[in-house]
Amino acid sequence: MKDLRHRLEAWLGQGVFAALRWLGPAAASDLGGAVARAIGPFLPVSRVAEDNLRRVLPALDAAARRAIIRAVWDNLGRTMAEFPHLSSLARTASGPGWEIVGEEIVRDLAAKGGPVIFFSAHTGNWEMLPPIAAHFGIPLASFYRPLGNPYLDARIAALRRAAIGRPEIGAEVVNFRKGAAGARAAFAHLLRAGYLGMLVDQKLNDGIAARLFGEVAMTAPAPATLALRFRCPVIPTRIERLGPARFRLVVEPPLALPESAGREERIAALTQAINDRLEDWIRARPGEWLWLHRRWPPAPSAR
Repeated sequence: MKDLRHRLEAWLGQGVFAALRWLGPAAASDLGGAVARAIGPFLPVSRVAEDNLRRVLPALDAAARRAIIRAVWDNLGRTMAEFPHLSSLARTASGPGWEIVGEEIVRDLAAKGGPVIFFSAHTGNWEMLPPIAAHFGIPLASFYRPLGNPYLDARIAALRRAAIGRPEIGAEVVNFRKGAAGARAAFAHLLRAGYLGMLVDQKLNDGIAARLFGEVAMTAPAPATLALRFRCPVIPTRIERLGPARFRLVVEPPLALPESAGREERIAALTQAINDRLEDWIRARPGEWLWLHRRWPPAPSAR
């Protein structure tokens, strides 16, 4: 019975993807944003975003919080609706597609080779980072959490492979499941001078205590640990939404690797530097970040 349900869900998902593809990228993005804006703010999970905003941006009034939450749902709906079009979005000066700031950094990294760690966040359409990296000849490995439905998961994986479209650089064979096995595979990938992309803005219960918006947030130490182990560049990258199915990839110079004496101190310092960059990005474009995640532990009053 479970297998039948999964097959029916995958069939329905395939139909939705086909309809969105027929609409075209801009129209699909607009439709996804409109549906998510209309429904999302009324879902219980929006209370998480409300709590997060109250906690770390207390100067905002109720109207400002509502506007941000509505924008969050708009961006999420657009991101989901744009999925079938990832493979058709190319570099362009206008309309659906992407542009880049910091191209010279990317080309230099592609010429020198790895290991390199790119870190980013759930901002704009975060699915665009691997396809854009592949455009410059960088096979960007990344972590993913498989869906509970294996048929739908396989379909999503196929869309991601089609978006990368560069099997000659190995970009379709370097994705790791989250977990211990994936971490070992990522270590081996860097050992082979690979490029690793990491979304580092979510809570990790067994992470280390770093600050985000002045509040303690349990944060994954893996990016800092790997960077210090390999002494490799750590590149801040983010996707900004410019319009329906239109994006800007911003690539910044590498973060400085700490030189303090103790290993744990170096890991903590680099992890904090990563969180500081995330905070700058989120403050600049708060409606494009996924505030729906319980990023901070409950406030003392809530406990």
